Amino acid sequence: MEFDLNLIIRENVKAMSPYSSARDEYVSDGSKMVFLDANENPYENGVNRYPDPQQRSLKEVIATQKGIEASKILLGNGSDEVLDLLFRAFCQPKEDNIISLPPTYGMYTVLSNLNEIEERKVELLPNFQPNVEKILDSVSPNTKMLFICSPNNPTGNIISFDSITKLLTSFNGLVIIDEAYIDFSEQESWISQLQKFPNLVITQTLSKAYGLAGIRLGLCFASAEIIAVLNKIKPPYNVNELSQQKALTRILDVDAIQKEIKLVLEQREVLENSLKALSYVSKIYASEANFILAKVDNATQRYNQLLAKGIVIRNRTTQALCKNTLRFTVGTLEENKILIEALRDI
Repeated sequence: MEFDLNLIIRENVKAMSPYSSARDEYVSDGSKMVFLDANENPYENGVNRYPDPQQRSLKEVIATQKGIEASKILLGNGSDEVLDLLFRAFCQPKEDNIISLPPTYGMYTVLSNLNEIEERKVELLPNFQPNVEKILDSVSPNTKMLFICSPNNPTGNIISFDSITKLLTSFNGLVIIDEAYIDFSEQESWISQLQKFPNLVITQTLSKAYGLAGIRLGLCFASAEIIAVLNKIKPPYNVNELSQQKALTRILDVDAIQKEIKLVLEQREVLENSLKALSYVSKIYASEANFILAKVDNATQRYNQLLAKGIVIRNRTTQALCKNTLRFTVGTLEENKILIEALRDI
């Protein structure tokens, strides 16, 4: 099936012209200039100037690290802004629909409701893999996007390569793979497949492995044509100067990031082994993320017991296929010790 991007872009988005900011019209080449174009406060304090609306310095480093052209990268105020831009660019309110695969990340539902887009939920199979045939049966002419979280949240598993490939080749809309936790997995990112699939979109984040949840910086990788559409509608200065500076410093510190990922993976194994020894834990789901989902006898009771001991986890019992499950984020060695001791006590 041949994918045609023009068939899924909203007509009003096709027709609109993007806002042109002062920093879009004049891009500094590093020369000493007197900037009197953007009505800024002229007194220097480090943040009195508008940030680069295209985050060029940051994108250059990301492009090199990911082995991709900068024209195929969009940065957002968290992945949630990136996801919202996808809804705004490609889904007509009250007409179009998207497909999600619960249990999964809850923002897909929030953004569907916010943008007045029907969400068609196709539950994962009991092994937390997609029901490919049922997904394809749920597609209508107005289905614009399919959201796949891999590694999935809250289950922690990778969605199979074959299933995603089948969906990419059979669905004539966008397939968005949310890779927020990919840095903790042995699975290669789908970025390597962008050239092969024109309808593939990948989102990542600096909130997890990079430890930058507080600056809210999300990444989107797609064809240059898809990125151009998103750039057309994004707010001009959606990533602030402080976030750009902090992100640039952090992503260049590759050794520190890899060291922290290694520590998290070691502690994930420690936590998994400790959970196995607990009589009230009946199942531990294999994880390729920085958390573990475990099935217990009474999730609400165990959640409250841990809360009373000053430990906050997530009770996922209300999610599809997740009755009586708890999700444990992997902490530091010290935090893990406190958690494991509390789990034994209760």
